[in-house]
Amino acid sequence: MTGMTRRSKQKKQPGNDKKEENLWEGAALFNSHSIFRWVYFSAQIRDSSVLGKKACAVVDRKNGMMLNRDIFLEPQQWFYVRAHGYLHMAFHHFDKNKMPGYNILTADGKTERKVRCDIRLWNIACDIYIAKFLSDTKIGKPISELSFASFPPSVLKDEEAIYHYLTEIGFDRNNNLYGTGSPNGMDMIGLDHPIDYENKTCGYRDHAKEFSRAIAEGVAYEVEDASGRERDRVRRNTPVMRAAGWFLNHYPLLGALASSFQIIEDYKTCQRLEVQIAAVNPEKGEIYANPAAGLDEDEWRFVLAHEYLHAGLEHGERCLGRDPFLWNIAVDYVVNGWLEEMKIGKMPKDVLYDSSLKDESAESIYDKIITDLRRYSGLKTFRGYGKGDIFRKSPGTFGNQKKGMDLDQFYREALASGLAYHEKRGRGFLPAGLTEEIRALSTPPVPWNVQLAEWFDIHFSPLEKKRSYARPSRRQSTTPDIPRPRNVSAERTGYTFGVIVDTSGSMNTHDIGIALGAIISYSVAKEVEMVRLIYCDAKPYDAGYVSPEELAGRVEVKGRGGTVLQP
Repeated sequence: MTGMTRRSKQKKQPGNDKKEENLWEGAALFNSHSIFRWVYFSAQIRDSSVLGKKACAVVDRKNGMMLNRDIFLEPQQWFYVRAHGYLHMAFHHFDKNKMPGYNILTADGKTERKVRCDIRLWNIACDIYIAKFLSDTKIGKPISELSFASFPPSVLKDEEAIYHYLTEIGFDRNNNLYGTGSPNGMDMIGLDHPIDYENKTCGYRDHAKEFSRAIAEGVAYEVEDASGRERDRVRRNTPVMRAAGWFLNHYPLLGALASSFQIIEDYKTCQRLEVQIAAVNPEKGEIYANPAAGLDEDEWRFVLAHEYLHAGLEHGERCLGRDPFLWNIAVDYVVNGWLEEMKIGKMPKDVLYDSSLKDESAESIYDKIITDLRRYSGLKTFRGYGKGDIFRKSPGTFGNQKKGMDLDQFYREALASGLAYHEKRGRGFLPAGLTEEIRALSTPPVPWNVQLAEWFDIHFSPLEKKRSYARPSRRQSTTPDIPRPRNVSAERTGYTFGVIVDTSGSMNTHDIGIALGAIISYSVAKEVEMVRLIYCDAKPYDAGYVSPEELAGRVEVKGRGGTVLQP
């Protein structure tokens, strides 16, 4: 066939479909395994032009795992390859403090830096350790025949012992059959710049903690299956559930909210939603808590109170066109400051907290954030780096409440009742800013038209009627000879009021009609004789003075150009 490119010919080869099918079947085996289904680990699909013709997969410390779609493997072998790559991360093989030759502890307890380790031999040592682990646990099928008979059993106890043994025997650095990369290459990219996991701000996901939690979770599920007990994750006695119960029994301010939220403490759900610690969905009445976060009960109290306040104070609704993530960062600073003052639970590490921002509103903090986007865009919420922990998808009513109760109304009533009970019982200190926000939510705002009427009454007092003999009134029939004064209107002394109506593209014609109608009705009620109409878009258009009656007719609004406002 003429005109077909080389790439399209490759796609038409019958073996390509089978390669792809086996690759995804291997992914399904990995995700359904009793241990790995509780971890968050994704892989990128690449071709041989990126990874090389003989490399099945590599693990990059920055970009995660990359699989070679051009390699033909059985599903069980792809399962093995995925597990091998994940264990590189779970066993901290990129950890600077674990690699030999980087940080050595001397006899006097001080850490000194010595000769850099041979990263190729370190890669091989890690591959051998993982291959032995997968062989012992019967996970997947190796991509080649492996033998561990040449290694003394004492050597295989950890990666560092294997590394020193390989150094002593002069192992061939270009012949690695235990990894998933090419035999003469490496399957770990970035070892020349290892990760310092002891530095909590390193920004890398701690797969080791997640893996330990996943093993515990997998064992618990297998025991439940063996005993025939029904799985009931919500009612398990975990630190998260104990923390949620504490609000019901000891903290009435948030007790009403806590009683109506469902805590979803599930690894798979948190992995799917990319929740590292916690997040809240106010519409569904759900809080997602990741058991792999490794927090104790006191820390979970802080986290749950944080999410309750996000929902109760309607922080998602108050975004109002701002950048959702940066707005989330701003309200996090405010909420965490309140919780620190209230001494609820224990603040976890690396939380967004700055004592210099005390007593500032979320709006003012947001204004500061947008002046330094480079710094604040790299921060993380309880959900993770670059992700807000407030889910806001679609409006609706609160799922656990009676039909007809508006979601915002429910949150307002829950916080208001909790505040009243909290103050009545004297349950503890509450920051003034938090109390003010709750009272503002519980007190409905005065309608704008009532506020406008009050403003008119203050600044435009009704004209007083005056009686004058200059123009006598009709004489009464009973006393026709007695002249009586006539009511005359007092002259208006320079009263002027201005109304600005936004007629840009953000305001539809229906709303403009309502605004003009309100101006007309108040003008007639307050005896305003003439209204000067000025349109202002790219340039002003002066329509002169018109009577309210004319304004009530068909008015052609000029301008209507869209406007882009940027900080």
